[in-house]
Amino acid sequence: MYSSRNLLSVPAPGLCTQVPRRDSSSALSGRSVTSQPTGLIFGPWKLLANAINISPLPIITTPKVGRSSLSVVLTGDNSTMVNVEEDIDNIGLISLDPGLEPYKDHFKYRMKRYLDQKKLIETHEGSLEEFALGYSKFGFNREEGFIVYREWVPAAQEAEVVGDFNGWDGVNHKMEKNQFGVWSIRIPDSDGNPAIPHASRVKVRFKHSNEVWVDRIPAWINYATQDPTKFAAPYDGVYWDPPPSERYQFKYPRPPKPQAPRIYEAHVGMSSSESRINTYREFADDVLPRIKANNYNTVQLMAVMEHSYYASFGYHVTNFFAVSSRSGTPEDLKYLIDKAHSLGLRVLMDVIHSHASSNVTDGLNGFDVGQSSQDSYFHTGERGYHELWDSRLFNYSNWEVLRFLLSNLRWWLDEFKFDGFRFDGVTSMLYHHHGINVTFTGNYNEYYSETTDVDAVVYLMLANYLIRNIWPDATVIAEDVSGMPGLGRPVSEGGIGFDYRLAMAIPDKWIDYLKNKEDEEWSMKEITRCLTNRRYTEKCIAYAESHDQAIVGDKTIAFLLMDKEMYTGMSCLTDASPVIERGIALHKMIHFITMALGGDGYLNFMGNEFGHPEWIDFPREGNDFSHDKCRRQWNLVDTEHLRYKVQFH
Repeated sequence: MYSSRNLLSVPAPGLCTQVPRRDSSSALSGRSVTSQPTGLIFGPWKLLANAINISPLPIITTPKVGRSSLSVVLTGDNSTMVNVEEDIDNIGLISLDPGLEPYKDHFKYRMKRYLDQKKLIETHEGSLEEFALGYSKFGFNREEGFIVYREWVPAAQEAEVVGDFNGWDGVNHKMEKNQFGVWSIRIPDSDGNPAIPHASRVKVRFKHSNEVWVDRIPAWINYATQDPTKFAAPYDGVYWDPPPSERYQFKYPRPPKPQAPRIYEAHVGMSSSESRINTYREFADDVLPRIKANNYNTVQLMAVMEHSYYASFGYHVTNFFAVSSRSGTPEDLKYLIDKAHSLGLRVLMDVIHSHASSNVTDGLNGFDVGQSSQDSYFHTGERGYHELWDSRLFNYSNWEVLRFLLSNLRWWLDEFKFDGFRFDGVTSMLYHHHGINVTFTGNYNEYYSETTDVDAVVYLMLANYLIRNIWPDATVIAEDVSGMPGLGRPVSEGGIGFDYRLAMAIPDKWIDYLKNKEDEEWSMKEITRCLTNRRYTEKCIAYAESHDQAIVGDKTIAFLLMDKEMYTGMSCLTDASPVIERGIALHKMIHFITMALGGDGYLNFMGNEFGHPEWIDFPREGNDFSHDKCRRQWNLVDTEHLRYKVQFH
């Protein structure tokens, strides 16, 4: 039995359960994925299938720990910072929910792990904020008269820098290794100019223990491009250091944090009406005014971090500090964000720290040269590989991995002025089983046991603490389907520190009704229960449909309601059929009641506000690499006599 405060985001039996869903990624990737009776869905690539065997490390057990006397700065709430002498015997989260009392040792253990890790970083790096300035030390940086390049590759036997600047011959640019496995080189200026010209191609070349030399894109690279004239050409790192006259200078302040975010989820590349990839500047000039006119106050950008496979929707990241070059340069993205701020729109970024692309040639995975986990960005063996996503899993206990990921957050906040993040795949991070083949019923044992990945939990606590310190008004959202209690409570209470969790059961309820029930079978009791089923004191972002519901193999709500009649019955010059009348009415009602009851904020995917027809299908071999379904048909809502404008909008 749960107390009156134990209002889980996990459905009670028979209420608001997750429904089977065809895996959209199999159509894009060629993989066969088996659907399960219940789906824990957190991204277009991430449906559940057969479980993989992952043995949890002993370190995640929860021994009794004593009182901590560490003096630290903790998050007093989600916007202000307070100094406290933290007493880990008093977990604020348990005061809010007495049902968590049996798990007090778990909370004390993870709080102590968090405090110890934070204290260790402060002792050796000065502060967490300084630690997160890793991009000022690693990768390419300018010093007086030099370009300094550093890279953590502890297993490499030799290393050198190659690129256009030296004819791809690194014999005169050998790097030196320190005791921590960091290779470095200082390249002096030539005739008063940087030896590596701005926008020129660069890579790091290092030798494996098997005497094989490989070229890799620097892990901290700020920009990466490929030869557009060659199909599936590998990416090259680009040294990005524009002269002052070419650097974008921000002109507008960040808008204040809204009490209730109204989020417009958008993908820049597919935001054009034309069958092509759109640019950051075109999105800023053409799409942002639409978003503002529709009274949204926040834009959530997908696919910002560089990903070599376009059809991954941006979720298989290869270069974590680089903007996706398909849509333009880093300066172009800054223009977009500044333009949004000028319109009073905040900008959140989809950040993917739950996994990394398995791409060896273009991505971070290329630095894993067979060393132990302590010498790698990723875990070794099964623990370091996600079978369903075909991707690598970070070792969150590693010092340099923490530096890399925390610095990545600060990079996007400081350099690009993002207003916060939506963390992707949090469920996979929280548990050793990654949510695979697991149905969360709301039993607290499912959240606090040996299956909990405390290393990842501590990382998320550090991340949320860091974000608040850098930008107190940041908005941080977790994509978690499990409903872990405390995810949306401050770190100082023993929580993980997010502002909001996505209410992921809501769109699945609507899909279930639309696919499996006649209108007269709809239960307002069930619908209302689903929309209001969330934990006391933990905020949720509600949505009727996001990008997940529009991927190839599925349909948007509008298309589920009206299907083929959208091709012939959307003109106001003829009478509307019963299907069209019903479809438009239910579409409006579904989105309205979701916004009204579903949470503390609202999200909509680009185009769904006016009932965008059809599905999203990225260019791939199966569709002759067409962009026809990878765009937004703004012309539909701009045409005066179509129902998209007259009745939807």
